[in-house]
Amino acid sequence: MTLLALNNIEIVYDQVFLAVRGVSIEVPENGLVAVLGANGAGKSTVLKSISGLLKPERGAVTRGEISFEGRSILAVDPPDRVRLGIVHVLEGRRVFGHLTPKENLIAAATMHRERGHVTALIDRMFETFPRLAERAKAEAGYLSGGEQQMLAIARALMTEPRLLMLDEPSLGLAPFLVDEIFDIIRRVNERDGVAVLLVEQNATAALEIAQYGYLIENGRILMSGEAAVLSANPDVADAYLGGHQKVDYHAVKHYRRRKRWLA
Repeated sequence: MTLLALNNIEIVYDQVFLAVRGVSIEVPENGLVAVLGANGAGKSTVLKSISGLLKPERGAVTRGEISFEGRSILAVDPPDRVRLGIVHVLEGRRVFGHLTPKENLIAAATMHRERGHVTALIDRMFETFPRLAERAKAEAGYLSGGEQQMLAIARALMTEPRLLMLDEPSLGLAPFLVDEIFDIIRRVNERDGVAVLLVEQNATAALEIAQYGYLIENGRILMSGEAAVLSANPDVADAYLGGHQKVDYHAVKHYRRRKRWLA
């Protein structure tokens, strides 16, 4: 069953600049979907259209439809989208630096009224992210980049979302931390049944955990398919995965024809 569906959406900034054109994406219940592409391709803009964060940046969805559990959410305010079960971890690890990890988690739990439930959620986050439990008394501003990213994800999970959207969670992190964070993302998806929409430039790491992927360039979907199929495509491999040994010429022609048509 489809949890989130974007149907042929267009996004315009300042009523002039067309940033995203004709993008359609589906995220199934309990699915893990990756959106890949270079810097400036429109990936983050797509996530902001789903969470409702376009307006402060003078952006708007001018065409198409975004539905969650079969219901249109274009007219729904951002806080109400969170209550529906959509949560967005923005790029840049925006934690409250003057608060401890525990205080950061409490700040995200205002939608829960029972103190016992909040305590249980915090315990669960510390179990899922042991590094945060070790640094529980430190101010978040003094955590490492990887620890801050873990805190940002944990804080989002405090809302008990149906859909977790992550914008470049590997950005600026050492490879061993990237592996740890992506293992946690996979575990949250498989163990808790939380659907994940993952925006990444690190295509190798994203396609290792994703079930399905979309490749976006210049605001359009250039290619989509199962993660294994995208990984096997030689042009995708050369552009995003650091090269490929075996050439599938049928896939090459499809990729180049699609890219030429979009141009």
